[in-house]
Amino acid sequence: MKVNFDELVEFPSVFPFKVMGLADPKLPERVVSAVQKHAPGDYTTTVRPSSKGNYHAVSIRVTVTSQTHIEALYKALGEIEGVKHVL
Repeated sequence: MKVNFDELVEFPSVFPFKVMGLADPKLPERVVSAVQKHAPGDYTTTVRPSSKGNYHAVSIRVTVTSQTHIEALYKALGEIEGVKHVL
């Protein structure tokens, strides 16, 4: 399903991303590094471990400027080693 963010979001806008991946202490810095390539800035992440501790959910809020920008971030975040889903 293709979402037309241009009709739903007024740009620029702060957009939340949640990256779910294997539990790795370096996952948050990999997320920030990937975001920095598309939207330089200072970022903080929040990390929530799964109930069994096998996975981490890393949340980050990014100022995006267009639908293309959102799509590029989803792609970059999805290519991080150990990432299973990007929401």
